[in-house]
Amino acid sequence: MADWSTLPAELLNLVSQQLPTSTDLLRFRSVCATWRAAVPPPPTTATRFPILPNSGISDTSWGFYLSKRTIYSLQSPLTNHSSWIIKLERDNPSRMHLLNPLARSQFRPLPNNFPKLFDFFNVRVKELGEEYALQYINFRPTANSIGEAGNLYMEKVAVSNNLGNGFVLLTIHVSGKLVVYKSGDEKWRVIDDLPSPYDDVILRQGRFYAVDNTGRVVLVNSLDLNVSLVANSIFGGDKKFLVDSDGELLLVDMYLSVGPADDLGFNEGFEFYEEFDCFMSERTVKFKVFRLDESVAKWVELTDLGNRLLFLGDNCTFSARASEIFCDDTCRGNCIFFTDQYCNRDDEGLWKSRGVGVFDLESGSIGPIGNHVGYSKMFWPPPDWVYSTASIEAGLDQLNI
Repeated sequence: MADWSTLPAELLNLVSQQLPTSTDLLRFRSVCATWRAAVPPPPTTATRFPILPNSGISDTSWGFYLSKRTIYSLQSPLTNHSSWIIKLERDNPSRMHLLNPLARSQFRPLPNNFPKLFDFFNVRVKELGEEYALQYINFRPTANSIGEAGNLYMEKVAVSNNLGNGFVLLTIHVSGKLVVYKSGDEKWRVIDDLPSPYDDVILRQGRFYAVDNTGRVVLVNSLDLNVSLVANSIFGGDKKFLVDSDGELLLVDMYLSVGPADDLGFNEGFEFYEEFDCFMSERTVKFKVFRLDESVAKWVELTDLGNRLLFLGDNCTFSARASEIFCDDTCRGNCIFFTDQYCNRDDEGLWKSRGVGVFDLESGSIGPIGNHVGYSKMFWPPPDWVYSTASIEAGLDQLNI
């Protein structure tokens, strides 16, 4: 039988460089003392970046700050328990926030019996994705109208973070144009390529991709701001999402309808999440999914995702396999989870989620996640096994997150 502890340090170091997340690297180092000595621990990166200037992007803010959140799947070591999906943001080493995995809101207040200690060595931890949120620091005194405040609105943010060479940020301005910021720059740079307003941006395999409202996808060179076409438009839906899933670039096309959501069941027991939602209620009615065939630079429609689950959040998209999340066959793959304009309260009056919905790609059915007991337990409330664990903070310190 081979003795893995005798593998050359050079080989171990090469293997470790192919591991995609810090969680995987820590698991790799925990195999034995030899492996741990051969491979350095993952660097501790700050989840809050330096204050970013507002020059070239807004006249109504003192500046912006960028924060990082990480989405995890936590699974009990017992085989008959499904996973719990969480999103964590750390302000500093001693303070963290537990957020809705698909929305910007925090889960608060937490249940009175929610554990203050959580032992990450007693659970299986899988990193599903990460997101970045760009927020203004404060309005200037002149920002006293909805129109001026709206200039601060940004869509999803994609970040390439090279610890040795700083970071590059790509996002979408309220105008629909792409904007780039590189660490150390004094101002943002606007990319004038705008056949149609952009809907989403993503970092995939170290490169920036963006999709506009027509489904046209481009590759963005952050050095010279050149934009090159990756795939032509696919007209149809109202909002486009990019998802990196199992090595494939997927485009998810969301179809919206304006009006009451009675027929979908979203209004029962729901309230408006934001004050201005009452003026126009958009509801999601269906999705289409496409896979990029890179050999011919075309989109190919997918009618079956197999075991995959797609998650469309406010600030990020990610995917997972149903077999890795659920402990039985009652909850299967081939589904899309998304946010709508409504929110829900549980019996104790705690915020659950911002209208999380489920779309079944096979049947075409759509509705609130609360109608699917197995699926709804992914996010909130925490599963029973969580209350017998120990220290989220200690565990995260050990994970260098």
